[in-house]
Amino acid sequence: MKLSLYLPNFRNKVTVKELEDLTNLAEDLEFDSVWTLDRIIVPEASDRGELQHSFGMMEGFPRSLPVSSRGEFLQGMPLIPWLAAKTSKLRIGMSIIDTPFRSPGVLAAELATIDQLSHGRLNVAVGSGWMPEEFAAASATHLFPRRHAHVRETIEIMQGIWTNDVFEYHGEFADFERSGFGAKPVQTPHPPIYFSGLKDAKRSARRVAKYGLSGWIGIQDSPEELSKWRAGIKRELEELGSDRTIDDLDICSMIWFVITDQETDQTPQGKTSNLLTGTADQITDMLKRYKEAGLTMPILWPPFADVPVSKTLDDLKRLKEEIMPKVEAG
Repeated sequence: MKLSLYLPNFRNKVTVKELEDLTNLAEDLEFDSVWTLDRIIVPEASDRGELQHSFGMMEGFPRSLPVSSRGEFLQGMPLIPWLAAKTSKLRIGMSIIDTPFRSPGVLAAELATIDQLSHGRLNVAVGSGWMPEEFAAASATHLFPRRHAHVRETIEIMQGIWTNDVFEYHGEFADFERSGFGAKPVQTPHPPIYFSGLKDAKRSARRVAKYGLSGWIGIQDSPEELSKWRAGIKRELEELGSDRTIDDLDICSMIWFVITDQETDQTPQGKTSNLLTGTADQITDMLKRYKEAGLTMPILWPPFADVPVSKTLDDLKRLKEEIMPKVEAG
C-alpha cells in the first residue's frame, strides 16, 4: 500500500509555508505522492447553506462548502509546478482536475510542460465537477449538462497530443486542425491518468477500461464500497477484452485523516463516516481492512478546520513509523 498526501490548500486560512512543511515531510517519509485540490470559488450562497447541490452531490452532506466565501484558500493548479520545483522524489498532481473549467488542448500542453519541470513525476486525475455555481464562475455554464462527455473528450485530446508530433481533433468541445503543441511529457507514452467518479460505477469503470487509465480515485469510500468499485472496474476490463487486469490499476480514495486520543464512533454513516479518523489502533485496523479490500493508495486528507498543520505533521510521522509497519505485517 502506497501513501499519499492531500495538501490542505482549500481552507479558510493556509500559508505557503504550511504547505511546504507538509510537502517536505511527505518526501522525507517517502510517500508516493502529494496532491492539491481543485476549487475555483466558494459562492456566498454556500455560507447560507443555499448551494444548488449538496457538497460533492454526496448524500448526507449540506448544501454548503466547509470553507467560507471569504476564506483565503489557495488555487490548486498553480501549486503543481511549485511542487515540481520543491520536490525531487514525490509524484505530484491535482485531485481532481475538473476538465470543463479548462480548454482540453491548453490543459494537455501545460501538463506536458509540468511533466518536463518535474522530470516525469506528474500524475493526472480528471473528473467532471459538480457545482453549477463554479461552472458559472469559469464561464462554462453551458458545459454543465454535458460535463461527463467533456471529460471523455479531454482524455482523448490529452492522449492524442501527448503521443503525436502533430494532432487534430474534431469533437463537440474542441475542433482544431493538425497542430503541434510543444514539448511532449517525459513519461512515455504519457503521464498516468486517473479517473474520479463518485456516483456511476459503470461509467467510471468504462472510462478506466476504454482509455487504458492508470487508476480510479474515490472519496471517503468504505472498504465495502471499494470492493464494489474494484469489482465493477474488473468486470468492464474483462467485457472490453482489455489486456490489463484490475491488479494493474491503482485503486485510490481521498479519506479524511486525523489520529485522536479517544476512540471515535466508526458506525457506518455513508460518506460522513469516520474512516481514518480515530485512535492509532482504529486506524491500523481500518487500513488492514482497506488493504484486504484492494485499496492501493489512500490519499490522506487533513480536515478542513480545527486541526492545525502541526498536528497533521505529527500524525503523518506516527502513521509511517508506528501504524504502517503493523498494517504491512498483516
